[in-house]
Parts: sequence; C-alpha cells; structure tokens
Amino acid sequence: MSNSLPAYSLIDGAGALQQFYEQHKNVSWIGFDTEFVGEKRYTTRLCLIQVISEHGLYLIDPIQLDGALGPFLKLISDPAILKITHAGDNDYRLLYNLYGTLPANLFDTQIAAGFVGYSYPVSFRKLVEGETGQHLKKGYAVTDWEARPFDQKQVRYALDDVLPLPTLWKNLSQKLDGRNRAHWAAEEFSQLEKESYYYRDPHHDAIKSNLMRNLNRKEKAFLLRLFAWRNETAKRRDHSKEMVLPAKYISHIVRGISSGGNALKQNRRVPDKLAQKYGKTFEDLFHQPITAEEEGVLARIPKESDTPAEEEVLMELLYQVIRYRCLQEDISINMVVPRNILKAIRSGEETAKEAIGESWRREMLGAYFMDWLATANTIDLRLMDDHIELWPD
Repeated sequence: MSNSLPAYSLIDGAGALQQFYEQHKNVSWIGFDTEFVGEKRYTTRLCLIQVISEHGLYLIDPIQLDGALGPFLKLISDPAILKITHAGDNDYRLLYNLYGTLPANLFDTQIAAGFVGYSYPVSFRKLVEGETGQHLKKGYAVTDWEARPFDQKQVRYALDDVLPLPTLWKNLSQKLDGRNRAHWAAEEFSQLEKESYYYRDPHHDAIKSNLMRNLNRKEKAFLLRLFAWRNETAKRRDHSKEMVLPAKYISHIVRGISSGGNALKQNRRVPDKLAQKYGKTFEDLFHQPITAEEEGVLARIPKESDTPAEEEVLMELLYQVIRYRCLQEDISINMVVPRNILKAIRSGEETAKEAIGESWRREMLGAYFMDWLATANTIDLRLMDDHIELWPD
C-alpha cells in the first residue's frame, strides 16, 4: 500500500451518519471492518467502523456517536446490499450482541479463500499478498482505539483493513465461479445470517471445563454456580471475568470449599483478599441444594473416558480420508470438517452432526460418504489381508 493517506470522510455526528445512509441506501455493495476493545470489561466496546464503497472511504466513530448507529445498521441488515468482510463473524457477532442486528447478503473473503486453495482461516495480510501482491503493515492491531483524536498511523492501519476488500471480492468471486463453488461459499456465508450462529450457551464455560469431569456431583454443582456467579458479577460491574475471579484460582476454590470458607483463607494458593471478600459467598453457593435445572445442565456434561488406541486409529483414518479428498479438490479441510467436529460426531453428539450439515459437503464428498460419516459413531474398522473395510458397529 502507498504510504500517503488516501482521502476519507470522518463521520462523528448524527447528521453526517444520516447523510452517509442516504448516500448508500441504494448502493449494490459496501465493505467494512470494525475496531473494538474488549479488555478489562464485560461488554466489548465498539470504537471504529471502517467502510469502503463506490463513493469512497469512511471512518464512522461510534464513541462520538454515543453508540447511535441506526442508519449504518440498516445497511447491514439490508438484503439488497452486499456486505464484504474478512473474518466478518467477529464484526457481525459484535453488532448482534450490542444491537441485535442480523446481517443479510454477505461475502466473506476468509471463507471464500478456503474454497479456492487457501488455508482456513487465512490471515488478511496473507490473502491480500496472495491476491494483490501488496504487503500490509500490521503494527496497530492492539492500539488504543478509545483514544481521540486518531493519529495518522491509526487511520492508515484502519483504512488498510478495507481498501483491498473490493479487489479480494472480485478476484475470489471469479475463482469461485471458475471452480463452480460460488454456491458452496454462499451456503457458508448464509450461516452468518442466522440468529442461532450467535447463540452462546450460558453454561458453556462450565460444561466445557476440563475440571468438571473430575469432580463429584456436589462439586460439579458448585462449579456450575461459581461460573454463573462470576459471569453475572462481571456483567453487573462491566468488568472482565478474569478481573472478578482469575481462572487460575477456580480449581483451588472448588477443591477446598467443602472444608468451608475459613479453609479457603488458609489455602496458600488462594489470595487472602479473595478468600476474605468472597469466602462466605462461595460457601453459601456450595451448600445450596441442587435444583432440577442444574441437574439438567449437569446431565449435558460429557462423560470422562479414555479413548482406546483402536478408536484413535479409526479417528485418524476418518480424518485422513477426508483430508485426501480435500487435497484432491484443493479446499481447506477446516472448511469441510475440523478435527474437533469429527470427534464429536464419533461420540454421537447430534449438534456436531448438524454442524457438518448436508448440501455442499454432500456434493463435494459424495452422498455415500456423507451417509457413512453421519454414522461415524457406529463404524468399526476391519483389517483384511489385502484391503481395509469399514462396517456398522
């Protein structure tokens, strides 16, 4: 990119934002990116929106606008306007969490690149270099985007994140069309338009905790409540969860709480200040009777089990078969079936099967293979003299 700063418009008032909307409500496409700060707070703060369109370059300042972004959000949800992003799931998730806005009519260059030979996920810098030969400087990714006014280097960085988007869109669209994969990519883009994509289980941290699998029933219930307390307290204070209760102390609290709050104060691995401030709270949480709702959540915790060596071999074989097919098709295997999803299918998780889906994967891998993959939790491997057979278990 050139070192000179391109012309752009700064939008930091309601009138200017409305004028921007009137100018763009009938365009066919816009490209955009966001800068935000999530450290030391529960609710991520949106600090800047960069936009590129046929009319030029724009920096929208959500802080100066006091978060009133209605006109811009109308463009995001307008199905007549194509929105071009790179790794846009982060941007759309933020807009959904803050405003409840669902996007419509999307093209994501990171997703598209995964269908035409790039690794997935590919960085913006590598994709720009691969498609345009230009080298981006990435020195301001963690700059203070809350500070005002912006300095020239910040503006340069922000604009560089959207300037290549139209070219990437055109180049990747042409490659997708050439490989007859535009409809594959479109199916993946459409996932970002669904409200279910942005749903996060409120008990996710507890259910996915490795610590949970090694506790007794009462300790599991306490850990579930501890995570919920931590989250609610962080939300109320608008602090990060780590500021409320650092994760490194959780296992010590869980294993020591059965001896009472005073025992926590004597635990050298738990800071005195933390034990004195919350010891009674933790003790009360531990002694509460387990509710029916909690029983339901605890029932969803994966069972602890050692994976047999034969199981590991079978999982690796499944993965390598798919990987070989991906190499033949020049498509990133992470677009098709990430390892964690494959393991989840093997363990029988219905949500994992839903994540794999049908449609373009069925077209790529073949109906027979997709049917076989859907029953991967019942497949058995048999080694014959001159071949390998996979059978229903």
